[in-house]
Amino acid sequence: MAYRHTRQEGGTYFFTVNLAERSGTLPVDLIEGLRNVVRIVKQRHPFDILAWVVLPEHMLVVWELPVDDGDGATR
Repeated sequence: MAYRHTRQEGGTYFFTVNLAERSGTLPVDLIEGLRNVVRIVKQRHPFDILAWVVLPEHMLVVWELPVDDGDGATR
């Protein structure tokens, strides 16, 4: 699968993350681990979370990058 990544410094990005098996509940089952990983990534590669919805089988996310950073894929 080929992805296109926009590199916009200070950009705002909306994306969805889906489980391969849509009947699973992994995001909510492991929510504390998800929070910890996000905290670590934010320390290493800063970004602002404008919105984040965690549902049993998928997540909806809106992030904003720093004004001098366009590398959203690293996060």
